[in-house]
Amino acid sequence: MTLEEQKQLEREYVMPTFARKDVEFVRGEGMYLTDAAGERYLDMLSGIGVCSLGHCHPAVVRALTEQADALIHVSNYFYIEGRGQLARKLSELLECGVAAELRAPWKTFFANSGAEANECAIKLARRRATRKAEERGDDPASAPSLIITLVRSFHGRTLATLSATGQSRLHQGFEPLPEGFLPTPINDVEALERLMDSVGDAVCAIMMEPIQGESGVHPCTPEFLAAARRLSAEHDALLILDEVQCGLFRTGRPFAFQAANIVPDVVTMAKGIASGMPAAACAARGPFGEVMGPGEHGSTFGGSNLAVACALATLTELDDPQVEERVSRVGQALRDGLSELPGICAVRGDGLMVGADLTEGHAAPEVVDAALQAGLVINATGPSTLRFLPPLIAEEPHVDEACAILRSCLEG
Repeated sequence: MTLEEQKQLEREYVMPTFARKDVEFVRGEGMYLTDAAGERYLDMLSGIGVCSLGHCHPAVVRALTEQADALIHVSNYFYIEGRGQLARKLSELLECGVAAELRAPWKTFFANSGAEANECAIKLARRRATRKAEERGDDPASAPSLIITLVRSFHGRTLATLSATGQSRLHQGFEPLPEGFLPTPINDVEALERLMDSVGDAVCAIMMEPIQGESGVHPCTPEFLAAARRLSAEHDALLILDEVQCGLFRTGRPFAFQAANIVPDVVTMAKGIASGMPAAACAARGPFGEVMGPGEHGSTFGGSNLAVACALATLTELDDPQVEERVSRVGQALRDGLSELPGICAVRGDGLMVGADLTEGHAAPEVVDAALQAGLVINATGPSTLRFLPPLIAEEPHVDEACAILRSCLEG
């Protein structure tokens, strides 16, 4: 089937929720994609940070095919091989760098997407508050339910996670949205302190991305994360960190928050957890993992046989000191290389999660299209910002290749 035939079928039968690029990819290997015409592309987006090990990594392909040959699905009514091992692995990764006296096992709810993981976190925070009210003999309706989020955040596209998202343009047309979310500016400690002084008694959680992805790669400062940790504890609220995009070795560390030397209460993750197989997780520390009981939350496909197998294979490959060293080294090379290009005025990020702002006169969507025609896959998060989320197997020659293509696009 030709690309034009595929496009016609999608025009007739697929909801137009994406403005797709004019290419049909049919194969992938490592850092490269191949389209239906046989043209090769360097992938510096990795399926929006999903293909952690690059395309069709042998360990993931082997895990997927072996599991598919044995058992594909039985539902969460039953035990399956690997789910407990995967949950233990996530707990171990979340405990990296944590002082011995603060360590506690993390318990995980498995889902299918970042939005679902965040929905779980939202429910967990509110259920904890109502459960505590019930234990005191108070009306559960009086329990704290407000969740503080950040301006320019992104937590998903379900109604609740969309309401938590601090971008009003994404809310338009979907009102009325669920209530109970209040945004505050990123990295403004004083504003967060004032807000908690004002409404802290009504707050059940502070929820934030350690590095905002969809707004253009904006990291929270260690000071801001520390303040959120302190204020949530002072007000008996949970600290929820959304690591859907920045977690699972994207910054070199298992999780981005670990650079700030804090310990959150709940962490959500998805995207790169299973190298392309839909999978996600909401992990809660110690007693917070016991908040919701049977029947209070669930998922038909979450933690399925295939997802567990691919996630275990992915995390086994990534949990290697060489990965952290490579991600740090190549990420620095990428930021340095981008900083030297004409038309780029600012570069920011951590590890292999990088944003670059363009000077006036350059439109990010046009640069993305020109780069695609030249064999480079990236994306734009706004009119003047490019985003780079390459596979975590990237090396300096891939950075050099990407920067050379971008230079030609920016100078052309």
